[in-house]
Amino acid sequence: MNRTCKIHRRLGHSADKRNANRSDARVGNLTATGKAVFLSYASEDAQAAETICAALRSAGVEVWFDKSALRGGDEWDAAIRQHIKACSLFLPVISRNTQARVEGYFRLEWKLAVDRSHLIAADHAFLLPIVIDDTPDATARVPDRFREVQWTRLPGGQTSPAFAQRVARLLNPQAAGNAEAAATPAADAGAPAATPLTGTARSTRPKVALYGVLALAVLALGILGVYRGALSPSPEATAPAAGADASATQGATTSDFNPPPHSIAVLPFVNMSGDPKQDYFSDGLSEELLNSLVTVRDLQVAARTSSFSFKGTNAKLANIGKELNVGAILEGSVRKDGNHVRITAQLSNAITGFNLWSQTYDRDLKNILALQTEIATAVTKALKATLLIGAAAAIERGGTSNPQALDAYLRGESMVMSSREAGLARIATYDEALRLDPSFAKAYARKALALASFAGSYEPADRTRLVVEQALEIARKAVQLAPDLVDAHLAVARILADGLLDFKDGKTEFERALALAPGDARALSATAYFLSGIRDFDAALANARTAVTLDPVNSHAYVNLGFVFLRARRYAEAVDAFSHARSGANADPWASGLQGFAYIGLGQWESAVRSCSAPPVSFVSQVCMAVSYDKLARTAEAQATLQQMQAQAGDSMAYQYAEVLAQWGDIPGALKWLETAYRLKDPGLVWIKTDLMLDPLLKDARYEAIVSKLNFPN
Repeated sequence: MNRTCKIHRRLGHSADKRNANRSDARVGNLTATGKAVFLSYASEDAQAAETICAALRSAGVEVWFDKSALRGGDEWDAAIRQHIKACSLFLPVISRNTQARVEGYFRLEWKLAVDRSHLIAADHAFLLPIVIDDTPDATARVPDRFREVQWTRLPGGQTSPAFAQRVARLLNPQAAGNAEAAATPAADAGAPAATPLTGTARSTRPKVALYGVLALAVLALGILGVYRGALSPSPEATAPAAGADASATQGATTSDFNPPPHSIAVLPFVNMSGDPKQDYFSDGLSEELLNSLVTVRDLQVAARTSSFSFKGTNAKLANIGKELNVGAILEGSVRKDGNHVRITAQLSNAITGFNLWSQTYDRDLKNILALQTEIATAVTKALKATLLIGAAAAIERGGTSNPQALDAYLRGESMVMSSREAGLARIATYDEALRLDPSFAKAYARKALALASFAGSYEPADRTRLVVEQALEIARKAVQLAPDLVDAHLAVARILADGLLDFKDGKTEFERALALAPGDARALSATAYFLSGIRDFDAALANARTAVTLDPVNSHAYVNLGFVFLRARRYAEAVDAFSHARSGANADPWASGLQGFAYIGLGQWESAVRSCSAPPVSFVSQVCMAVSYDKLARTAEAQATLQQMQAQAGDSMAYQYAEVLAQWGDIPGALKWLETAYRLKDPGLVWIKTDLMLDPLLKDARYEAIVSKLNFPN
């Protein structure tokens, strides 16, 4: 009996109904022929998919392969759904291309296949994932269902006869129901090794501090390729009583997921105003509520970047819960009308989908701080967590009761400093908020960081310190207004340590911020970054790992962990961490250059060049390339890279020039630039004690003199 393998190309969203209808007619035989194979792949992997199909054909499996098929319209979509419903085997092709793309028809196909696998008894015999490159198992962005079966690796799509014969046997009616045959690929002699999947993705994060002060800002949003399902249980389901522990019912639902009992993620509330330009307001209120919950004792709160990565997706609560390792999820909507706001909030068990608590609030915006407290209190009661003594005051600390000031502040929080003009515009919004409410401590803290970041990025070298000192004065004003405001102490700490190289007072401020909010991923990441520079590696690693636990989707958090490994000279672990930070759609732009540093530490020069030359190229990448080229005796390329750096940045990269020249063996030149860096108070000097690039200078008296003058804490 002939079997059909159905493959189609992903060539964009064509509306060519004529081509779609023609293709539908050709693939219509799929269901007519009975049991079949559906091979799902990204368009970039078409060649490998064709290779797999050719091997299947040689084993007696008829392969349908329409290279001209264009997606187009509802008819084509309906055909895909029909074929997935009818096929006997679903073979998803996994690669770097599928990991890099958060959208694509293959992801919808994966979801449809997973949904179907839950409905058939032999679900392990239905799913047969294929990996065609070196995509790591633990970090692959795939549905959880794929992790429950073993994978087959076919590099480049090269398919052994044993695997093709195995597919043919699985299509045999006598073997189709045998889940063990699909779950144990090793049973086929000569078949490619199958890889069991366990665990979840690992991670990292740092930033080399040329433009120092906001190097640790957790601003980027990771977008996950998952599809959001229904948020509520079926009408027949009986929800547990409000106040039930979010993890109380999970044991009956899953045996491999056991999140902390009082753990929660706050998803971005939906903007119900009808105007997408108002997203900043609903997002901002959601983030403020998240930051309020961070101050509550006994709560483990997923960080903002990870929680907000699900914005606009159709991910199921169970998938979100597993991805973020939380047992409960808070979501809702915001409708703003002038100075009036209606907020609907709902707390759900992440495993069962059962509603734990829900409420609708109609308030004047001047009462928004009290509303934050009210929602936070209700959530903690529903989770049976314990509010800190004085928690209400802590939640409302540093805020404003002026609706216009709040609006300006939230607009500033939504802006990205992508250019000099954008930076000035962001600072101006904080100024507007402070004009409307001169006692708005949070606005002072955020303006201070924005101003310091602007100074490091856009002010000339001879003005940078003056502007950073102004930023410090503004940050201290925030502390004066709200002495226990985490944001205020973080702003002071970052400006002292990264902007002014005052490490002793900076350490005190980092410790104060972390004491105020030990579960705040921002405070943990910032403190870890700082501690790795003063050689307190144990504490730095502990903080960085906790930050990753709280913010598992944030590539910046992963880079930070890798950075701590790098400074601790644990190069292999740093390579692994940076590798995870480079994967996925929200790869950190610093990760490739920093991974190159780790390869330099391992003496793997070719790997360093490959890593640090990968786009986007940052100044970190340029340092890495200049050093690696020299190690490989590619002198002209090394010198050209340094010349390019100097042409671009002038004296503002003095510390980086010292790194390059030290590795080239030009000790006098390196020390000259290091002294220039000290004179200019280059933020890179925070790493002078732990920088492997400066190892050739360690025994030089001039190097020791600079380190001594920097007055590092013991």
